[in-house]
Amino acid sequence: MKTRFVLINTSHAGNVGAAARALKTMGFDDLVLVEPRWANVLRREETIQRASGALDVLQNARIVATLDEALDGMSHLCATAMTPRDFGPPTRSPREHFAQLVAPRAADAAVESGVAFLFGSERFGMANEDVYRCHVALSIPTNPGFGSLNLGAAIQVIAYEWRMALGGFGAPAAVAPAPDREVADAAQERELADAVQVAGMLAHWERALVDIGFLDPDAPKKLMPRLNQLFNRAQLGAEEIHILRGVAKAMIETAQAKR
Repeated sequence: MKTRFVLINTSHAGNVGAAARALKTMGFDDLVLVEPRWANVLRREETIQRASGALDVLQNARIVATLDEALDGMSHLCATAMTPRDFGPPTRSPREHFAQLVAPRAADAAVESGVAFLFGSERFGMANEDVYRCHVALSIPTNPGFGSLNLGAAIQVIAYEWRMALGGFGAPAAVAPAPDREVADAAQERELADAVQVAGMLAHWERALVDIGFLDPDAPKKLMPRLNQLFNRAQLGAEEIHILRGVAKAMIETAQAKR
């Protein structure tokens, strides 16, 4: 199953190495860094030392300028945020959410298209706008009196829980009951939109809503995060994205004609 770990604005080189080590121990190798503090972070001595031999993960890691680039091809986005956001995605523990993702009737194209785990900077965590675009906010259950986790440790916990949900490395997992034929056929025929397509559609809708006077750009409140969550819950397909962008285009053209 396609899995990607995305580190946003990482400031400590050692944490990048620790992330590579955490991924390799759990059998993952897709690591993407969004605007890390150090442009050469993948080659820094501290990074290599903390990787403890996971050099192949570092060699395959990518550094990109935007979160959109990091999420290309991913359809299910998991934020890591200890504090729930107003109007944000539902907050769940990793084990609870992963059990839902791999349940026989849920393991469809939404997951097969790619699952991404997003981690914010060590100091500030994830920005609200980045959390809003995710389908879930994962909160690791910790001691209520001391919930502080190092970034590398948090990545290790998430990677372990996801690997265990996928069956672990022991004996082959029992074959899950096949879903109903109609459900399986529908999953195969429906190509789900990835995160970049959803973000592009939302930007198009924002322009359209401003043009028709429904959205005040000077006082947007939480309209767009709410719509983001609405569309995430709908698990839009590529064809549905096309339809919604067509609606947005028609709204803009109608508004321009009236003016």
